[in-house]
Amino acid sequence: MANKKKIDYLVIEGPIGVGKTSIARKLGEDFSATLLLEQVDENPFLQQFYKDIKKYALPTQLYFLLSRVEALQKLQQRDIFGSTIVSDFLLAKDRLFAELLLDDRQFDLYLKIHSNLQIPDIKPDLVVYLQAPLSVLMKRIHKRGRDFERLIDSEYLNRLNKAYLDFFSHYKNSPILIVNAVDVDFINNEDEYRRLKEHILNIESAKSYYNPVPYELSRNAK
Repeated sequence: MANKKKIDYLVIEGPIGVGKTSIARKLGEDFSATLLLEQVDENPFLQQFYKDIKKYALPTQLYFLLSRVEALQKLQQRDIFGSTIVSDFLLAKDRLFAELLLDDRQFDLYLKIHSNLQIPDIKPDLVVYLQAPLSVLMKRIHKRGRDFERLIDSEYLNRLNKAYLDFFSHYKNSPILIVNAVDVDFINNEDEYRRLKEHILNIESAKSYYNPVPYELSRNAK
């Protein structure tokens, strides 16, 4: 097995409902890291967005863009590499939502605002992209029971999931670990979590894949 290497900036990414924030919290605690988490509940447009995506897409997206940039700026001021950072969002992914949701005029405005922001040039040491199909995402969203997420349309979520897949299949700005997160529970099963952490700490290539077998199945196969 390769020697474990220190990761200063780790990003856990994936579509709504895949479990990225829970895993980021667990890894952050394990690594004694500073957490950089998206404050979804603080976006004042989000609930209206799920009721009327077309009407509220622009203010929702601009709020997320500005809050993400502000969070990275604060980290840069604190010397980001003074301690490990674990985040549940990748700023480069922000444009994915804009392209998916905004009409041409709105997207032009988004680009103008984006180009005038002072965005820190901080690249993650590793991006972990969690994959799951629409049926799994919908099941997990309903299970966690956030009121505003009950309004999520399956067609929108399916489009978003496909956009994530396309984006990260071409992502080359940082090393990336693509994880099949369908049949495993990284939060409540310590063995599955430990195996994921081992993969994170032993990445040797620019793009890697992890297709875990659920721990119970792997144990029974021995």
